[in-house]
Amino acid sequence: MEDLDKVILNFDKSAIWIINITLAFIMFGIALDLRWSTFQNIFRKPKSLLIGLMAQWIGLPIITLALIYFFQPHPSLALGMILVSACPGGNVSNFFSALSKANVELSIVMTCVSSLISIFMTPLVLNYAGNYFESTRSIMQEVSIDWLEVVYAISLIIVLPLIVGKLFMKYYSEWGERIKKPIRLLSMAIFVIIVIMALLNNFEYFLDNIHYVFLLVLIHNLSAILIGFAFSKMARLSLPDVKSLSVEVGIQNSGLGLLLIFSFFSGLGGMAIIAAWWGIWHIISGFCLSFIFSRIDQYDV
Repeated sequence: MEDLDKVILNFDKSAIWIINITLAFIMFGIALDLRWSTFQNIFRKPKSLLIGLMAQWIGLPIITLALIYFFQPHPSLALGMILVSACPGGNVSNFFSALSKANVELSIVMTCVSSLISIFMTPLVLNYAGNYFESTRSIMQEVSIDWLEVVYAISLIIVLPLIVGKLFMKYYSEWGERIKKPIRLLSMAIFVIIVIMALLNNFEYFLDNIHYVFLLVLIHNLSAILIGFAFSKMARLSLPDVKSLSVEVGIQNSGLGLLLIFSFFSGLGGMAIIAAWWGIWHIISGFCLSFIFSRIDQYDV
């Protein structure tokens, strides 16, 4: 395998701005769907939300370190896995929760809360887990990361759009109802195109390592889904909640991961390929998981 740690992927700076805007639109679209009653319903019985957050921010990073220890991937691939695990859930999880006949309210609230706390959890997990192994620690030391800039970037594309979206719905609710679906579809389409273009522009590197990256992402994604499932089952949650948290932990905001990689890691090859392939693969796995879950209507799993 080519030494991916020495590969810098081709990615135009303008594309970073497009990712910024796209992610902001995605979060804005989530905010248009939020209702205070939704939060109240979940916060009255917060057990499922707390279990989901534990699975997302504790279980997934731990299993990620275990996978890295077992498979011993190249350092940049390993750091890419860590970064993906340090991102909050992606908003497409709400769509897959609906297809799965899961608790969509729980999915929406967890996406929102997880995104909000990613302001401090993403830098914390990345800093700790990224320095856990000597191989990834060397990359972390070579890259100059201003953690305040990371917090600022996450706040700008995650928190601010949520606030703006809520204010928009408060004062322009009729318009909000009209535009929320087009915004969601358009932003997701643009994001998928960006991920595909990132792969096509670096197809040689991707093709040379697809056999290895594919296996890593498949196992990593499956592990994320199983973490959400296991935490939910151990907590004896209802079947709709088990479905929601399995989907929520299994769908990561790889767009945020790509943005951080190209903003703070100079588009380091292995990291970018892992995040980009995650962006494609978790949509495939999300449809597969939804197909299975939609046919399970009894607590017999």
